[in-house]
Amino acid sequence: MTDALFDAEDDAATPITPDERAQLIPTYITTRDELNEAEQQNIADADRWAFTRRRLVLDADFLKRLHKRMLGDVWRWAGQFRTTERNIGIEAYRIETELHALLDDVRFWIEHATFPADEIAVRFHHRLVAIHPFPNGNGRHARLAADLLVVQLGGERFRWGRGNLVAIDQLRRSYITALKAADAHDIGPLLAFARS
Repeated sequence: MTDALFDAEDDAATPITPDERAQLIPTYITTRDELNEAEQQNIADADRWAFTRRRLVLDADFLKRLHKRMLGDVWRWAGQFRTTERNIGIEAYRIETELHALLDDVRFWIEHATFPADEIAVRFHHRLVAIHPFPNGNGRHARLAADLLVVQLGGERFRWGRGNLVAIDQLRRSYITALKAADAHDIGPLLAFARS
């Protein structure tokens, strides 16, 4: 495996450490496209798994299993909380505490109908991304978890910009912009993006 495999990471992507890079499972992967394809296939399998069974989305162990299902054929660290600092997310030592606080908050929102179902799921997604519990794949994981939650609450899956015919780079920029707006306490753009 050469470093060129990881050179394509953009500023918004979570960089992974050399030790984490060494935990790539498939030995045939030498390009970013091959890595993306392997991850996408693994995620598609996890999506089918997640939507064909009863699930407790608001459970930390389930969220870890979901991440492992999404990336476990590609990365040995899949499903394990990160232990190193990142360019985004909270300090690694706070992950479990903050994740449990998030899950408690979401249960409260549901029990007290604090927000509509879409907003509960999107706020869950935003906070999960902000915690950034895993070495990588956090956005994809949080989107699938939010999809599972909104369906559990009686809604339909989000589209996350799938209906947008603009180039993928523009789609990613729109997503990052919506996340930053949510960081500034404006959830509207992320809600709109989720349903776009």
